[in-house]
Amino acid sequence: MNVTILNIGDELLIGQVVNTNASVMSQLLTSAGFRVVRVLTIGDNREDITAAVSDSLASCDITLLTGGLGPTKDDITKTVLCDLFQSELYENAEALANIERIFARRNYPLTPINRQQAWVPRACTMINNSLGTAPAMWFERDGHVLVSLPGVPFEMEHLMVHEIVPRLQRHFHTGAIVTKNILVQGIGESFLSDLIEPWELQLPQHISLAYLPQAGVVKLRLTSVGDNQETLRQEITTQLQGLYALAGKYIVGEDYESLPELAAATLADKNITLATAESCTGGTIASRLTAIAGASQWFKGGVVSYCNEVKHSALGVKEETLESYGAVSEQTAREMAEGVRSRLSADYAIATTGVAGPTGGTDENPVGTVWIAVASSSSTVVFCSHYGSRRQQNIDRAVNEALASLIRIVNNKPLPR
Repeated sequence: MNVTILNIGDELLIGQVVNTNASVMSQLLTSAGFRVVRVLTIGDNREDITAAVSDSLASCDITLLTGGLGPTKDDITKTVLCDLFQSELYENAEALANIERIFARRNYPLTPINRQQAWVPRACTMINNSLGTAPAMWFERDGHVLVSLPGVPFEMEHLMVHEIVPRLQRHFHTGAIVTKNILVQGIGESFLSDLIEPWELQLPQHISLAYLPQAGVVKLRLTSVGDNQETLRQEITTQLQGLYALAGKYIVGEDYESLPELAAATLADKNITLATAESCTGGTIASRLTAIAGASQWFKGGVVSYCNEVKHSALGVKEETLESYGAVSEQTAREMAEGVRSRLSADYAIATTGVAGPTGGTDENPVGTVWIAVASSSSTVVFCSHYGSRRQQNIDRAVNEALASLIRIVNNKPLPR
């Protein structure tokens, strides 16, 4: 089934808001076995919306819209859809009850303009939005399905996961689909592709492989489509044996979208705790880990020791170490990790110190030089990586390499260096 995604809003066109809806929707649809063939961004213009929707209705099986469902005058999606489906607006009682519930919970008065969000075209099936006031609307015509969704990202995603994708799968009787994520670190995308090419070429036609690169990480996604979910799952498990035979030393783990998620699951499963001491990464490791629900169970805390004084006073790095070897050194990284682990009574600790750039580099430590240390009660592993000249990319790569190293060490696996 072919899908067109239309994201509506002037704020998207001018770059005021990043269009994250398109990527989230595409991932959810692809994982469910649908084929996204077009993603279009359209302004709040009646003629442009009408033309784009009409074209999609004529060429695709499914059209998904986001945006333009608010209570203000620039939100015109509902009236455009009324014209296209020769319908009229009416006040839907269920949608109104949902709006009244939300406003009562927030102790807000329900104004006439907000009440208008309960008005939907008669030609649609209203799908309640439990997280917001704009409902989703499901239209059908000549075998084609069009769904209009709110543009607020968390509302859209909740509706897609819990309502829209399941309804589309039932409506179009899609077959079974199984996806598998494999997180790879320590090898670039092109080198990985060359390494696993013999395995990739022998995959059955109903199993597809996607390369999804991140900063210093490649997420491989296997997608298998067929009739029986358990059979597909077993087949992917069998196929993975060939992947591990070729690239096993670079594989950090499976079934998670990112290394922070995998690190969190690893720490939780093994009931061990972590502390962080960050210099060049500026607290990014701690931030990404504590963004995960339940982090208080396994994350003790972190220190952002951006200057030498804090490295010494907060972490216990010796003054003679800083004077003799400098802040960007194996010795300093080691003492940072061991210091924060001891002071916060954690099972493991990560430390980073380096030159994120774009300035500050020297002949000895050029921009992109980062020392990473992982300390436990029994040993401390320290290594140096050299990235590029872009500050944010250096930080992201250091964060991912530090987390991948932690996961490997906790699981008693060697580092691919």
